[in-house]
Parts: sequence; C-alpha cells; structure tokens
Amino acid sequence: MSTLSHALTDSTTMLRRQLRHMRRYPSLTLQLIGLPVIFLLLFVYVFGGTLGNGIGGASGGRRAYVEYVTPGIILMAMAATAQGTAVAVALDMTQGIVARFRTMAIWRPSVLTGHVIASVLQALLGIAAVTGVALLIGFRPDATPTEWLAAAGLLAGFALALTWLTVGFGLAAKTVESASNTPMFLMLLPFLGSGFVPTDTMPTWLRWFAEHQPFTPLTETLRGLLLGTPIGDSAAQAIGWCAALTITGYAWSKYLFNRATSH
Repeated sequence: MSTLSHALTDSTTMLRRQLRHMRRYPSLTLQLIGLPVIFLLLFVYVFGGTLGNGIGGASGGRRAYVEYVTPGIILMAMAATAQGTAVAVALDMTQGIVARFRTMAIWRPSVLTGHVIASVLQALLGIAAVTGVALLIGFRPDATPTEWLAAAGLLAGFALALTWLTVGFGLAAKTVESASNTPMFLMLLPFLGSGFVPTDTMPTWLRWFAEHQPFTPLTETLRGLLLGTPIGDSAAQAIGWCAALTITGYAWSKYLFNRATSH
C-alpha cells in the first residue's frame, strides 16, 4: 500500500470514528447548532423591530433586520461548532486514546485530519440549519448561482481556518474544561464587528477594532454575495484572513501534536 493510500485510508477511518461519535452523542452537536438559531430568533423578534428601523429607516423593521443579521449569525454558527472541535481534541489528548493510537501502525496525522473534516461537516450542518430558519422567518437572498457558489466556497474556507485554529486550542489545553472555555472569544467577535449593527455606530476605538478583525470582512462579503450590498475590498481581506488563519492554525496544531506524541 502506498503512503498516499495509507494516509487516505487512515484519515477515512478517523473521520468515521468522529461521525459515529457525533451520532451516538448528539447533545453537543444539537447544542452547538441550536445556540445560533436561538440567537437569530432572539435578535429578530426581540430587538429586530428597533434595530431594523435604525438600519432600514421607517420602512425597515424586522424584515430589514433579518436580512442584515443572518450573515452574522451564520458566521456565529461556524464559531460555535469550532468550539466543539477543541473539546473533542482535548478529550482525545487527555483520555489516553492518542497514546493507544501511537502503538498502532496508523498514519499519525490522520487523528487530526479526522477531527478537522468532521468539524467542517458539522459547521456546514450548522450553516444549513441557520439558513433554513432564516428563510422561514423572512430572509430573502437574491444571489445568482455563481454568487451562491462563491458564498459556499468562502464559508468552507473559513470553517477550515477556524477548525485548524481550535484544534490548536484543544491540543494546548491542559483540561477539557479549559478547551471548552478558551475558544469562546470567537463567539463574541461577530458582536464586535458588523454582524449585528453597522460599525459606524460604534465609538471610535471600538470601530477601529471592529473594522480590522476577521469577522467583519467575512460578514460584508457574505452579505454582498447573498443580498447585493457593496463588497469593496472586503472579499480580498476575507480570503487573506482565511489563508492566514488556516496556515497559522495548521502549523501550530502540527507542532503541538508532534510534541505531545513524540515522548
């Protein structure tokens, strides 16, 4: 068996392991997907009337706000599922299963590859759930097939970037509890960007941070692709953030995993 086929076989086995774990213990998956849906309903039906009037004028209301907030909630769903990745990796590292894998003739990186692919699939499931609920409550994108394809590619790239980053959080954590808490700041970043309100309504110091953190260009690009709002240079910034976070997360995770399994 060649090295490539060996790597593919072992990675597929580890992916099946993760998918079976999600199926047997669905509570975490339901929690990670359900939380962004609750936020969507909360912001649209509790705050949407007032915030929509501020965004869309007198004719705004909840209809204008569900259009505005849905891209931000979609990105929040991705951050939530990435948090679950850190917990799953920390469980493997602290419960001895990785030490057992070391005694077996498997392609060592397949352990992390299985986590990453399963987490990306989980993130796409969360995006589908949020988008489905948003459509039911009034979200009406007017994207062309090409724009839908571009949005899907952008979301897949960002899911991969967040997953590699949170794999690193899981490997660096000393306990499962710390692995659960450390990535929580990712859930807050959509609030501190253009996900829920325009950045020009924020104080100057906060506005600078909001306009230069990764979630804002991703939100603006997604909003532009789905709803036709101006994108400007947000697409280039979004692709740059995805590439930088993927490379950083992958290199960090590889270093921590090799160090943890080399002794």
